[in-house]
Amino acid sequence: MKALILVDIQNDFCPGGALEVTEGDKVVAIANAIMDKFDLIIATQDWHPANHGSFAANHLWRKPGQVIELNGLEQILWPMHCVQESFGAEFHKDLNTEKINKIFQKGTDVEIDSYSGFFDNGRKKSTGLSDYLKDLKIEKVYVMGLATDYCVKFTALDALEQGFETYVIKDGTKGVNMQPKDSKNALLEMKEAGIHIVDSSEIS
Repeated sequence: MKALILVDIQNDFCPGGALEVTEGDKVVAIANAIMDKFDLIIATQDWHPANHGSFAANHLWRKPGQVIELNGLEQILWPMHCVQESFGAEFHKDLNTEKINKIFQKGTDVEIDSYSGFFDNGRKKSTGLSDYLKDLKIEKVYVMGLATDYCVKFTALDALEQGFETYVIKDGTKGVNMQPKDSKNALLEMKEAGIHIVDSSEIS
């Protein structure tokens, strides 16, 4: 049994969004094309309260890209994005959401950010995704979406740590790339950890 995990394919991470990932919308067609090859489709959704601690706007004199300490963890400050119930938090309009079996929302706690679809960044709270997949006898997970160097990477690493055979669909991801090689380095880090890096054309 294998599952596809669609990470944060939301308006704010696509062109024109508040935290735009270059060509982020290009992953939508790939997601739609491969859904029928999986037993289960999961989507994660960034779902922040407006006063979230990761937003630069909520810290006096701070700008996106700066780093602060938030509850004992190093925190990159981001533009306000994926605010609960906002247009930016909605899935991209062309994503075939009818085939999604379950949505796991993350980043809902004001005090801590959550890149992974499995745990918050401090690994204090679980989203329930791991138990859900195990209850359904899922053994392999394929991860794709936005962004390669943050939410995709941490979701994939947590999937591996939770005991799933883990694949990342390289052509189905796009990165933030705050530094030019961030996505390339993220893919290398995942591969070295034991994650399989594949193209969508290789999935049968």
